Formats: sequence, structure tokens, C-alpha cells
Amino acid sequence: MSSQPSESSQPSQTWSQRFESALHPAIAQFNASIGFDIELIEYDLTGSQAHAKMLAKTGIISEAEGEQLVTGLEQIRQEYRAGQFQPGVDAEDVHFAVERRLTEITGDVGKKLHTARSRNDQVGTDTRLYLRSQIQDIQQQLREFQTVLLDLAQQHVRTLIPGYTHLQRAQPISLAHHLLAYFEMAQRDWTRLGEIYQRVNVSPLGSGALAGTTFPIDRHYAAELLEFGGLYENSLDGVSDRDFAIEFLCAASLIMVHLSRLSEEVIFWASQEFSFVALKDSCATGSSIMPQKKNPDVPELVRGKTGRVFGHLQGMLVLMKGLPLAYNKDLQEDKEALFDAVKTVRACLEAMTILFREGLEFKTTRLNQAVSEDFSNATDVADYLAAKGVPFRVAYNLVGKVVRSCLAENKLLKDLSLTEWQELHPAFEEDIYEAIAPVQVVAARNSFGGTGFEQVERAIASAKQRLG
Repeated sequence: MSSQPSESSQPSQTWSQRFESALHPAIAQFNASIGFDIELIEYDLTGSQAHAKMLAKTGIISEAEGEQLVTGLEQIRQEYRAGQFQPGVDAEDVHFAVERRLTEITGDVGKKLHTARSRNDQVGTDTRLYLRSQIQDIQQQLREFQTVLLDLAQQHVRTLIPGYTHLQRAQPISLAHHLLAYFEMAQRDWTRLGEIYQRVNVSPLGSGALAGTTFPIDRHYAAELLEFGGLYENSLDGVSDRDFAIEFLCAASLIMVHLSRLSEEVIFWASQEFSFVALKDSCATGSSIMPQKKNPDVPELVRGKTGRVFGHLQGMLVLMKGLPLAYNKDLQEDKEALFDAVKTVRACLEAMTILFREGLEFKTTRLNQAVSEDFSNATDVADYLAAKGVPFRVAYNLVGKVVRSCLAENKLLKDLSLTEWQELHPAFEEDIYEAIAPVQVVAARNSFGGTGFEQVERAIASAKQRLG
């Protein structure tokens, strides 16, 4: 066996004997995918080893030839990891690069690897193996992100923060309740990826170019070796399906939606106008001209990169919408989008996990002040009257009038005297002041899933159980 890669006397393309002249150099460059599909090499080698074992098991090649192919493929893996195997444009794609190198190592035996297989079902297999692995890694990252959110939630059950609707102060809530909302979003992301994994984990290997093969292959055995959960039932569908990639990009887009929403809030919270959080030096940068500034680069970049992932989803949908069966060269364009979406989501999850674990600090004094300087307890005044038998809509209108009066006099509801309350309605008693205190406003919302402290503690226990 040859120990080092070398230039081969083999034709530069697998199909070259059909043609009388070589590709124009610019077209060869345009046509080649090796610059990006080298990302699939480990999966291509794994899939090829399973294919070689299947060929040997079914007697299509001998056991000895199968062992030679498997050993040669493993040698290529080690060469690649050591930086010794770096195919160029002349290889066209990762599949031909591996096959050419394998032939250098094993001689004519290497030329048997492609028996009963097309690059069409080969690339489909590689891509599924790649995405299957990436989904598992992203799920683990989601768990790490959820763990950080849960840790923060446990620290801030009784820390209050203004809750907003329409970006207007609405009602005070527990900061833990706010953080746990993003925990739940991440939980859906984790579950969604698990569901998509099942549809990724289906083997197209053995579908051939589009119609199957005349060789007595054992698709089930190859799929078992690669730990696929099932087989494509239709060879045309097997080589042309990219639903699994689109579904993943949908899931990736939703992950980015959730990270971007949280990023937007951090950007607000870190502003001088809000001052709800302080950014630590490890996760912020300064201005090149304004020395006083500390910029929220992490959430801003996450917010920006979200559009990038959306673009990949849109691009994939447009790519697929007009393709007739079966394989078309257009499908070469799926990989860069998929690879970049994976890398972007993983980088953003890592950055946001670090940011929330060690890059920001909630300013509890400011938060306590914030929930005491507005009318977000107005609903509780209406609820107070409703609990005493006053129809809610009547109570609602009464409170609207008193809020308007307070705004005109530049004071808050807590500043009203008991006499003023009773002039509004005789049902008011001394306990109105306790009812509208921010801590009580939050504690009182004890309906299932609400922000009441008992409910937040229950939600934390549930979150722990799900992570466990």
C-alpha cells in the first residue's frame, strides 16, 4: 500500500472517458464542490466503509477485497486528520477525491468501491450522517443554554422586573418567570430537533442514481451498520429528497428567532435608559472614538446573524420548488447553506450561553426601583374591586379615571390617601396598599403558569426534571 497521497495517473473525472476533451478550467472551478463538501469527508468515509462491508457480505466483492477497502478508507481518514490529504479542485468533489486516493492505496480494488452506488445516493447518505451528528450536538448546546437560564432563574425568583406588552409597562413579573419563558422556547427547539432527527435518520444508500441497482445489495444491512432508523422506500425520493434539510433549516430559524428576541431584550436592558443589566468586560467591546461606551456586541451579532439563517431557509425552499425528479446539479447548492446554518446556530448558542453565564449582571436595585415607578399595578386595583363584587368592567373604568387623575397630579397609585381611594369607591379599605405593592402584585398571580412565586418555584422544579 502507498503511504502518502500522490498525483494519480487516473483520469481527472470519473466520467471523462465519455468526453473527448477536458473541461474548460473556469468551468471546472465553477463545477467543483470540493471547496466546501470536504466538510463531509468523515461521513463519506464512514458511509463508504459500510458500503464496502455490504458489498463483501453479499458476495458482490470478496471478503478480502472488502477488508482492503475498509482499511484503505481508514488510512485516508488518518491522513486527512493529520493534514496529509488535502484534495484540490481537480478532484471535483469529496466523493471522487476519496475514491481516487483509495485507488492509489489499494490499486484496482479501490475501483470496486463504487459498485452498486451512485454519487447521488452517496451524497444523500453523507449529508444525512452529517446532519444527524450536528442535530445531536445542537441539542446538547440547547441543554447547556437551558441550564444557564435555569441557574439564573433560581437566583432571581423574587427579583422583580417590569413586564411589557407593546413595549409599554404592563405588569410586574418575577425575573425568573421571564427567563423561564426562554427556557420553554429552547425546550421546544430541543424537542423539534428530536422529531426532525427521526426523518433525517433514514438511509437513501442503495437507491443508486435514481432507479436502484441490478446488484444483489442488502440495503438493510448497510443501514444497520450506519445506525439509520429506516430506509427510503422509493429510490427516486431517496436521491432527490431534501425535506429533511428544509425542516432542519426551519428549526434552526426558530432557534435563531428565540435567541434574537432575547438578544433584543438584552440590548434594551443594557441601555442607559433601562439600566436593568450591566455588561461585563468579557462579553462587550468599546467604541473606537467614544471612550465611555460599552457595546452589547454579542446580542447584536446574534440578532444580525438571524437573518443569515432565514436566508438559507428561503434559499433552500426556492432551490427545491421547481426541481423535477430525480437528482439535479442544483442540489449541490444545498450544502453551503446547510453547513453555514449549522455553524451559525452553534456559534450563537455558544455565545449566548457564555453571555448569560458570565457576561452580564442584573441590577436588582434598579429593577426594584423600576417596578415601583409606574402604573403597572393598575390591573390589581381593578381586580381588588372585582373581588369585592364590583363588575370588572365598572372597576376597570374607575381605575382608568384615577390613573388619568394621578398623571395630571404627577403621582402614583401608592401615593393616594385612603380617603381618595374611598371617594373613588367605598369598597376600598386599608388593605389596598398591600394589594398594589409590587411584590404582592406578583405573588398574587398564582394561576398555573403564572408569575406568582409559588408557580415560578413549580416551574423551576419542572424544568429541573426535564433537564434531568
